[in-house]
Amino acid sequence: MHGIGFSPYMEGQEPGEPITEEQIRRRMAIIKPHVKWIRSFSCTEGNEMIPRIAHEMGIKTLVGAWLGKEEDKNAIEIENLIQLAKEGYADIVAVGNEVMYREDLSEERLLEYIYQVKNEVPHLPVGYVDAYYEFENRPKITAACDVLLANCYPFWEGCHIDYSLMYMQDMYRRTLRVAGGKKVIISETGWPNKGQSFHGAVPSEECAIRYFLNTQLWTKADNIESFYFSSFDEPWKIGDEGDVGAYWGLWDKNEQLKY
Repeated sequence: MHGIGFSPYMEGQEPGEPITEEQIRRRMAIIKPHVKWIRSFSCTEGNEMIPRIAHEMGIKTLVGAWLGKEEDKNAIEIENLIQLAKEGYADIVAVGNEVMYREDLSEERLLEYIYQVKNEVPHLPVGYVDAYYEFENRPKITAACDVLLANCYPFWEGCHIDYSLMYMQDMYRRTLRVAGGKKVIISETGWPNKGQSFHGAVPSEECAIRYFLNTQLWTKADNIESFYFSSFDEPWKIGDEGDVGAYWGLWDKNEQLKY
């Protein structure tokens, strides 16, 4: 695979709780033979160790700062992101993840964070992660990014598995059309193997592996950079997404390969 979203949280853990170097190293060693890049989502509570350990293991990094409604936490995330980038542990940096989708910040405040990071690390591509359509709807954010990091989920738009590849390709091309020649990276895409259906989208082992293989074959053939979501199942996501949230990994919560 080109890349994968790195899931550090084990059963009983969730964002807000510290993660250990030992668990990061163990999980990184599992995925190392299969990826060139990993994507991290935060720069606090132990997540800041992820890009350092990845580089140590020869894996490139898309390093993200998690931004939310609390300005004091955002400041620490941004500070740590800049530090990691200046120390050479980031290959691409992402300032926020789905902040516009969640309505956690104003567009103006997000732009301030993006330009702050760009000014501090001018030698690196700086982007922002959100649903593909946000880049159509928010031209100022699109203009601010060096690279567009688009989340593309046919599942969450109720797409039947038979049409999911065409749907994802359309999501990607819609982002390309507004990118102005900038690179577009699929920062997340995936399909769960268990849980409740979402309109026409049905979680199952067969659907999940079909979607995975279709994604890998298409992106490899067309030389598109993509980060599959996700590496390991994360039970804590049930609270955010319902039962389906816990089953997006290629490996289960006990770090066993599913397929």
